[in-house]
Amino acid sequence: MVTMSQPLPSSRAPITAIAQAAGDPLGEILHLLKPTGVFYCQSRLRAPWGVAVPAFPGMLSFIAITHGACWVTMAERAPIQAREGQLVLMTTAAPAHYQSELDAPLTDLAALPVRKVTALYETLEFGGDGPETTFTYGLVRIDHAASEMLLALLPDLLQIDSKDDGADDWLRSTFAFIGREAQELRPGGETVITRLVDIIVIEAIRRWLSRAPEAEQGWLRAARDPQIGRAILAIHRDPAASWTVASLAKLAGMSRSSFSARFSNLLGAPAMQYVTTWRMNLAREQLRNSPHPVAAIAEGLGYQSEPAFSRAFKRINGVSPGQYRVTARQGRR
Repeated sequence: MVTMSQPLPSSRAPITAIAQAAGDPLGEILHLLKPTGVFYCQSRLRAPWGVAVPAFPGMLSFIAITHGACWVTMAERAPIQAREGQLVLMTTAAPAHYQSELDAPLTDLAALPVRKVTALYETLEFGGDGPETTFTYGLVRIDHAASEMLLALLPDLLQIDSKDDGADDWLRSTFAFIGREAQELRPGGETVITRLVDIIVIEAIRRWLSRAPEAEQGWLRAARDPQIGRAILAIHRDPAASWTVASLAKLAGMSRSSFSARFSNLLGAPAMQYVTTWRMNLAREQLRNSPHPVAAIAEGLGYQSEPAFSRAFKRINGVSPGQYRVTARQGRR
């Protein structure tokens, strides 16, 4: 179960303390992006083989290849070949095909002869008598409140190569270690493999954020802005505060008019709309993952009454908080 990223009503840090605290909004978000593994399959496949994977809404999927190579085809994208030491991360819920060769016959994921090791971890041996490929396939969910905003900006496919000249030694050794563990699954090996793969998934996102030109726009650009980023950080740290444009401008060290114009220019929405969006992101996260009643969640996000919170939630999400909670939890069964 994922813990909430914001506490329910308790002693909050004073706004002045938040203003004085050094911080990096993007860095804080990355620190909290802890993937929740939903499914992992350690696969040993011999050519010819092909696997058709359906869409999994709300999930990120990946393969981390520790030996051999395979073709990856997703939606309308041109096929790419992934090789040993690479991780391919799919950030959308589109169906995907994994094949030893592009003309290899496909078998539906649900029809594969898997062996269940734990509730979340399976192993698979499948295919013909040709060259072998081994990889970990996985589905993860990232439930932090900022994940919706961040994932909406990511490309639908990210690829990280531990054998690149610029790759860190730890990345190469991590792939090698996963490969050794996969050869002979020792007690606790599935835990080691899944945790290490989760780290590589986050590293793929971090590398895109630090290197891709597309990461210098919109919300990501605003989070890096010295003044607007300070206001965003304050909103994230204390969503229940009685924020106004004037108070946020003061934190940013700007005039009210300059702050409003710059905030809207960078994010494409006014500051107070962002405050509401952030509160609703937190609300959805907490309704999915916490046992707290709606009234307590409303109070923890700065709403004076449960009805006021419910009206705001339904206006933005189209359903009441209670309906959202039931639907979200049914979807995880």
